[in-house]
Amino acid sequence: MTTATSLSQSAAVKSQSLYQVAWKQFRKHPLARFGVVILAVLYLLAIFAGFLSPYSPTSYESDSNRVSWAPPSSIHIRTADGRYTAPFIYGVKREVDLTTFRDKYTEDTAQVYPLRWFVSRPQASYKLLGFIPMNAHLFGVDDPARIYLWGTDNLGRDQFTRVLYGGQISLSIGLVATFFSVLLGVIFGGIAGYYQGWADALIMRIVEVLSAIPELFLLITLRAIFPVDANPILVLYFIIGILSVVGWGGIARTVRSQLLSIRELDYVQAAQAMGAYDSRIIGRHMLPNTLSYLIVSVSLIIPGFILAESGLSFLGIGVVEPYASWGSLIKVAQDGGFESITGRPWVLIPGVFIFLAVLAWQFVGDGLRDAFDPRKRQ
Repeated sequence: MTTATSLSQSAAVKSQSLYQVAWKQFRKHPLARFGVVILAVLYLLAIFAGFLSPYSPTSYESDSNRVSWAPPSSIHIRTADGRYTAPFIYGVKREVDLTTFRDKYTEDTAQVYPLRWFVSRPQASYKLLGFIPMNAHLFGVDDPARIYLWGTDNLGRDQFTRVLYGGQISLSIGLVATFFSVLLGVIFGGIAGYYQGWADALIMRIVEVLSAIPELFLLITLRAIFPVDANPILVLYFIIGILSVVGWGGIARTVRSQLLSIRELDYVQAAQAMGAYDSRIIGRHMLPNTLSYLIVSVSLIIPGFILAESGLSFLGIGVVEPYASWGSLIKVAQDGGFESITGRPWVLIPGVFIFLAVLAWQFVGDGLRDAFDPRKRQ
């Protein structure tokens, strides 16, 4: 009985596919699980940015009411006489610091504004998931007060709102650029590895030229071709195209090397003998064998693209107003000078999000790499 049970268990283990085994191994990787949790939180914040943020990312007050570089709002649960109550904020008084001649903000305890949940703000309408018109927000306060969880920038815009909306661009550019980069790498790598000859030589020479030029220099050069004052939407598309063009070479080289060995296997030779089309042989029989490599590569390419976009935006040649990414928000911190570190540390919060996103993708990539490596299975 024991022998029959052990045989059935071993048969069940043997029947598992490579990806089932890899998934089990991935779930045993603690850092990979931690990375998945961080990424889930970041992408959910980006998807529901309009609902979670109290204001529009481009709205700011007029010059007379503008609260530039305002510190984060303090949320209180105790009144001045010590009684506990529902969360509220005090009004803000703007004064001029006679030492630095800069605006200084202090709380006005005579003005109390309760924190409201699920408020409607028509002037800050948005489209949930990109197509559902809404004006409901998770929290807010009554006018004329403003609540700034992470302070404001130089134009008085809510930093919390702009960080959440900036995540939509930074995170989505990483995914979309990776998709096109992998697509180009698979197509050209597949052509080079299967047909060989002049096609292989031409594609590999292009890859060598791309790899010989420093990536940052190539990014800046390609971006400089496009006008800086162009339509912001076109700039976003162009940045995605630049990242895709720069990043496909390494994938193409690896796919080519794998297909060169797969091309000589018996089942590929049999498909050719049966008269199968080249596109079917490549797409149905050869490229699936590179899927494990592509899965790991994607998880490692995405953080590189996030950093590349952040670097371009930080240099002022990436995402432009009225849109914002985490890189462009860090540039605002640079414009504030050294005081951004000493007196306005909240403007550095976008850098924390860049760090978390890149670190989480690295954890996921390490977990996938170990999961597909037979030598590191537990």
